[in-house]
Amino acid sequence: MRDLLVVAGEASGDRAAAGVVTLLGGARAFGLGGAALAGAGVEILADLRASTALGIGETAARIGAVVRAWRRVVRGVAARRPKAALLVNYTEFNARLAPRLHANGVRVLWYGAPQVWAWRAGRAHALGPSIDRMAVMLPFEEPLWRAAGVEARYVGHPALETRVLPRAEARARLGMTPFAEGVAILPGSRPHEVRSLLEPMIAAYEQVRADRASVDARVLVASSLDAETRSWTRAVCEARQVPRADVDPREGAGALLGAFDAALCASGTVTLEAALARAVPVIAYRAGRATALAARLLLRGPHVGLPNILLQRRAFTELLQGNARADRIADALADALDRRGSLLAACDEVAAMMGGQHHPSAALAEMLSPWLGGAARLS
Repeated sequence: MRDLLVVAGEASGDRAAAGVVTLLGGARAFGLGGAALAGAGVEILADLRASTALGIGETAARIGAVVRAWRRVVRGVAARRPKAALLVNYTEFNARLAPRLHANGVRVLWYGAPQVWAWRAGRAHALGPSIDRMAVMLPFEEPLWRAAGVEARYVGHPALETRVLPRAEARARLGMTPFAEGVAILPGSRPHEVRSLLEPMIAAYEQVRADRASVDARVLVASSLDAETRSWTRAVCEARQVPRADVDPREGAGALLGAFDAALCASGTVTLEAALARAVPVIAYRAGRATALAARLLLRGPHVGLPNILLQRRAFTELLQGNARADRIADALADALDRRGSLLAACDEVAAMMGGQHHPSAALAEMLSPWLGGAARLS
């Protein structure tokens, strides 16, 4: 028997779940994840790099890998009979898995609630009966889920646990000059994001560099990318002569962001990590046509970047779809560098709203430990 099922289909979730499993020193875990969970001793039945996708068209393109991951997880549950499950983000997959687990007596803790405040609000009531506890990442999510009858608790975002390296140390690790303005290029953790955003982000940086005396950049390459996408990324960076750095799967990009003054970010967790590290985020995104159409029809809020959602205003530039092109990204990057002093106040406001005293890994481990009985010991 394995005590704990873990399902984390994205790089940020992989890191977050690994921290929890590490604290549950006696828990024997298995499931879907990546390098961080493997490093924490989890038996990986399905590697997230094969099945990572987002959106309608993107998921369809990788449907075979997603189906194989599903089958491996379901077979693993039947064979190992876990006592509890930790489901982290990966909404479409986990929304189908949670009812199956609950029906078979597996206690379900979901960390990283589906974004019902952004679209498909009815999911809260639909999912509620299948979830024993919901641990939310954003402070305003707790009352939303409690109103739907779900036992919810705000535990904090995983980014709050990231140790951001001091500027000099981070720059030394990345081989950057100590004095130049620094730009992080973060095109995403999923293959389609990287292929859509890397080249216009590099072109934008090149435009800004041509107008400034001293500016340095690094492309930070997510550990969740498959080998083919990593190879393509390496070729692009070498052709454009922009240095790159592989992100440690245990630390994530957040640890390095203190090296930078601004960050070109694919919309997602890294936008919040950048704001918390005081690297002013410029947010860009290009989705497939089907996903973009669905978003226009279903999205309920005016913002897509997590810092802007928290602040309830467009403090940081968002460039979506056709606007995510090199010239507009370049203009936004130049503005972020020029106005960095005033924009840091918005970064600090985001940090204050998140609350720096939260330790999500410890909170999640404490929730899971009673369900695991004698098998788990908080270390």
